[in-house]
Amino acid sequence: MTIVKFKLDKEKDLENIWKACQSNKLSFGHDFKKSISKEIIKKCEGRKFENVENWLKNRRKLIHENPLVKDIERELNLFWSKRESEYIKRLEKITKREFKFKKIYAYFTTISKCPYNPANKIPYFYVNLFTSTPNALHTVGHEVMHLHLHKSDWLDKVKNQIGQQKAYDLIEAFTKLLDLEFRDLWIVEERGYPNHQKLREYIKKHWLKNKNFDKLTNDCIRWIKRNGVK
Repeated sequence: MTIVKFKLDKEKDLENIWKACQSNKLSFGHDFKKSISKEIIKKCEGRKFENVENWLKNRRKLIHENPLVKDIERELNLFWSKRESEYIKRLEKITKREFKFKKIYAYFTTISKCPYNPANKIPYFYVNLFTSTPNALHTVGHEVMHLHLHKSDWLDKVKNQIGQQKAYDLIEAFTKLLDLEFRDLWIVEERGYPNHQKLREYIKKHWLKNKNFDKLTNDCIRWIKRNGVK
């Protein structure tokens, strides 16, 4: 049985839409609100979830109850099951840290914003229901790498040196390694966020010179202290 399981949780999707409508901040330089209809933003923005839940439920009913969703769920669980053990083996080898999760949920969402939650009893993240199979598999790799670093000693070490926000920036920038070591598992390119492009290029250059994760972490911390995260 695989650790990561794709599934539709209607309530989770509605909550994710609602939360995305509440934020006026860019996510590392990217505006996820652009992918949400103006009608939904206008209805949800500044309102409590319970006050818009039924309206959102009706808006998403045709999608949530369509049998195609189950077909997509089965397909992605099958494709991921063929890649999971290899992915985890590489992740452990690269980071030199044991993978500690027994179960992770990949919840479908009907918007492009796909956050993750490492603190839940069963950690989870979101996957855009409408994305392609390669992109969905890539999302798993991306978000599971985040969860893996959250669960290890790595995050506290980095936060102690550069603070929480910049540590989260570094977590995102480190997904550049997906291009360098994992891309054969899903083909698609890992593009990253606008705010991290120079840091990601630094990561690429120094990883290819010396594939040592802890050394690269220390180098990146020094780079961020000098240059910030952009």
